[in-house]
Amino acid sequence: MQRFGLIGFPLSHSFSQKYFTEKFVELGLTDYVYENFSLENIEELFTVLKDPSLRGFNITIPYKKQVIPFLSGSSDVVSKIGACNCIQINDGQLTGYNTDVVGFEQSLVPFLKPNHSKALVFGTGGASAAVVFVLEKLNIPFQFVSRSVSDKVIPYEKIDESILSTHHLLINTTPLGMYPNIEECPDIPYDLLGPQHHLYDLIYNPAQTKFLEKGALQGASTQNGQEMLILQAEESWRIWNS
Repeated sequence: MQRFGLIGFPLSHSFSQKYFTEKFVELGLTDYVYENFSLENIEELFTVLKDPSLRGFNITIPYKKQVIPFLSGSSDVVSKIGACNCIQINDGQLTGYNTDVVGFEQSLVPFLKPNHSKALVFGTGGASAAVVFVLEKLNIPFQFVSRSVSDKVIPYEKIDESILSTHHLLINTTPLGMYPNIEECPDIPYDLLGPQHHLYDLIYNPAQTKFLEKGALQGASTQNGQEMLILQAEESWRIWNS
């Protein structure tokens, strides 16, 4: 048996298990399985890793940073941003990768317009690390926005007309609005948005979050995380088979 999986908590929102299970059926891989490992704390990963049939797994909220100490080695991207969402296991050695970077960049670029020259990034977790890596690569300056304020992070209540008149790319990396809490969304003045704005939500369940819905009502273009999910999943599959 070749075993793969997803670690995170909670996992009720995730489509990864369904995606890979269907992929294994299509490829005729009858001895391959993909399981959800819902871990209430990262220490439970030690138990998961005792399974000798485990060949690799993905990582989602809230463990993309907490999983780093478990790694035997990592890609340059993981070393730089300190966030990992894909692990390959060979002879008991865990090598970390970040396929979110690939998925986010490839899904975002076709939507970019010349006026998308500055970005607001909601959240400062592991997913945001992949996002800002891509923004830096694309030479798009960004501002972190979070409930936890620091020298590099501003609070939601500071977002006003002045900021939104220059920051036309808005990216939600938080779980706000993710199933089952679908009525939640980043607390920003949506009435100040317009057709010049593009809203990208890394959430894909539901397909249209409250964040995207409110932006669309103001004429903004919107994009959810479905394509990013597929692209990063395929990159994970490539890594596991390399």
